[in-house]
Parts: sequence; structure tokens; C-alpha cells
Amino acid sequence: MTSETMPECTAVGQCAAEILDRMEEHPAYDRLHSSSMKYSSCWATFTGYPAISRWSLERDAEPLLIEALRVLALKAAVFELSGGDEQAAELLVPAPVDEMIHAVLAQFTLMSRMQGDLQVVFPHATELEEFTYTRGCITDVYYAAAGWGQQPLRYWLDSSEVSRRLAFLNAHYQRAGLGRDGSSHDFDFDAPISPVSAVPVSG
Repeated sequence: MTSETMPECTAVGQCAAEILDRMEEHPAYDRLHSSSMKYSSCWATFTGYPAISRWSLERDAEPLLIEALRVLALKAAVFELSGGDEQAAELLVPAPVDEMIHAVLAQFTLMSRMQGDLQVVFPHATELEEFTYTRGCITDVYYAAAGWGQQPLRYWLDSSEVSRRLAFLNAHYQRAGLGRDGSSHDFDFDAPISPVSAVPVSG
């Protein structure tokens, strides 16, 4: 779908806000929240969370989870209002938020139960994902229409800014012996470890 044929922004915003309210009222919400927070440390890649400046799991996991749940509600609203169009519902999202969405969706049993109880679908199709989020796109329009206030720009990063930061990170990764985007390394865990020279302590 093009932006001209996407569901109307006010309708999506209202629907998404209602879905999120119902999620938060669901008996399994607290467990979903705590489980997603725990899983965020397992899911972390080299290209999502690390794009956040001075990234800290302890500081950033909670606000990222808020953004992930809001996006899931938006995607569910678009899916519902577009008649089940997966492509329309695969909204453009910045990499750090997308990574937390995966942590939430990894709670498969809880999310399945919530979908059934709320009679909504939280769509996610990896083959339809595009990493071209830009400020001011239809995702931002829907977010504003839901009445959630200003998006935290610490996490809502343009794809061009994410690319710039990944280039910076890759320079560090490569110096540490990691391949591009952390996709490979040459460490041999069966090789003997060289003894580390003792460093004299001053004082």
C-alpha cells in the first residue's frame, strides 16, 4: 500500500490506543512485561540496541519496551483496518525499537493468549520488513494520532543516522576481531589462551 491508500490516521490512532489500553488491562500483561524485559538481554544484536548512544540495558530496556508495545498496537490497528493486509501493517520502525519488538514477540505463549482474548492480530513478517524508517513517515503520523505524545528521539532514529552509527560501531567491531555487523569472528575457542602480561600497579 502507498501512503495514500493506508488506513486513515485518526482511525488508526484511536484503534491503536484502544488496543494498547486493552493489552495493559489484560491479566497476562505484567508477565509479558517482565518476560520481555528479561529476554531483551538475550536478544541483543550488534545492529539494533547498540545504535543508541551510550546504550545501557538497565536504563534503556524499560522505555524501549514502551515504544515496542506502542508500535505493536499500531501494527495491529493497521492490520485490522486494512482488512488483514500484512504489507500495510509492516510499518517502518527504527532499528532499536524493532529489536525490542522481537523480544516481545518471543513471548509466544503470552502473545498468543493475548491475541485470542483481545481478538486482535499482532502481525510481524520478516520478509516484508524494510529498514528505511525516516522521521515524519506514516508511522510517526499514526503514533501522533494515538495521543502518546512526543516520540523519544533517543530511540526513534532515522535509518540514515543508524547507518552512520553502524559504520562507527563496525570500525570498533573490526578492531576487536569481529566481522561487519558482528556477523562473524575469527576467535578459536579451542586454541590455548596466551598468558596476559602482568601490569604493575602504581601506588
